[in-house]
Amino acid sequence: MVFSSAVFLFLFLPVVLAVYFLVPSRAAKNVLLLAASLVFYAWGEPAYVLLMIASMAANWLFGLKVDQERPNRRLWLAASLVFNLAVLGFFKYEGFLAHNVNAIVGATVIPDLELPLPIGISFYTLQAVSYVIDVYRGHVAPQRNALYLGMYIAMFPQLVAGPIVRYSTIEEQVLDRREDLRGFSQGVRLFAVGLAKKCLLANTAGTRPVGAWAGIVAYTFQIFFDFSGYSDMAIGLGMMFGFRYLRNFNYPYIAKSATEFWRRWHISLGSFFRDYVYIPLGGNRRGKSRWLINLMIVWGLTGVWHGAAWNFVLWGLFYGALLIVEKLWLLRRMERLPAVLQHLYGIAVFMFGWLIFWIEDPAA
Repeated sequence: MVFSSAVFLFLFLPVVLAVYFLVPSRAAKNVLLLAASLVFYAWGEPAYVLLMIASMAANWLFGLKVDQERPNRRLWLAASLVFNLAVLGFFKYEGFLAHNVNAIVGATVIPDLELPLPIGISFYTLQAVSYVIDVYRGHVAPQRNALYLGMYIAMFPQLVAGPIVRYSTIEEQVLDRREDLRGFSQGVRLFAVGLAKKCLLANTAGTRPVGAWAGIVAYTFQIFFDFSGYSDMAIGLGMMFGFRYLRNFNYPYIAKSATEFWRRWHISLGSFFRDYVYIPLGGNRRGKSRWLINLMIVWGLTGVWHGAAWNFVLWGLFYGALLIVEKLWLLRRMERLPAVLQHLYGIAVFMFGWLIFWIEDPAA
């Protein structure tokens, strides 16, 4: 089920909204949202709904253990990371690993199980990881109601394609959020804007133009309207139910550098890798060499997170290397140029980046 489908727009969403506002208690509303989210997920992935429930249960337990088992809290944190990353790695990267290892060895060492990718697993796994880490750090209290944590992990608005919502963002809203006409109308408006981006602009830009240059220009607009449109719809849906999610896009195509572009594009993903990977690795506090390594690790992981293919790896490493060049010397020199030239540089950067992202087989 997708947000632009007739089933979602004219059946699922109206029914869920009607029941949600008829249910009197906050507890019942939260359980309803969990049940609706599981139905939404099972509509497209009936077999994998059990995997999602297992993820909810495991991370609920990890959160409690990290908080309660003080002498062993690091072991429980490590166990949670191993569990979540192993599940994500198995379902998302098993085929990629098997294909490349077997090609190098020249024999079938790892069988390719050809597993279908569970919808939204990259997003709800990162949300679960951020929750357990934030409990460990003391940034949030562990959620003792397993159903409420399940609602947070499985919430259908941001389930399929984000944004990545941290538990700290909605911790107080779980039991103390306000549904009112103003917030609901703003949510409807934002959802409509996102739906228009997706259906009228992204789908139109996705039609195959003639010529390579026209193709990359069309793809540049398609991926923005598609992804930002989905984020708008997700944030708008959250507002209809009283949730306030953080902004995920901030006019990224007005950026004048790769550094600025990544402050504006997919903000929730960038902040996740900054706070849960880059800073724990030491950030820029352990000398220049370590800083450079940390940046390349983060951007290598960012590329791999986007997909199990070499073009995504190259795309991530391209941005990692470019950001290093910008931070070391290019940005200072760019500041002397007219704004229009800086903007043209920014356009060239992200269009070339999308070219790498778009080409599935870089060797072809």
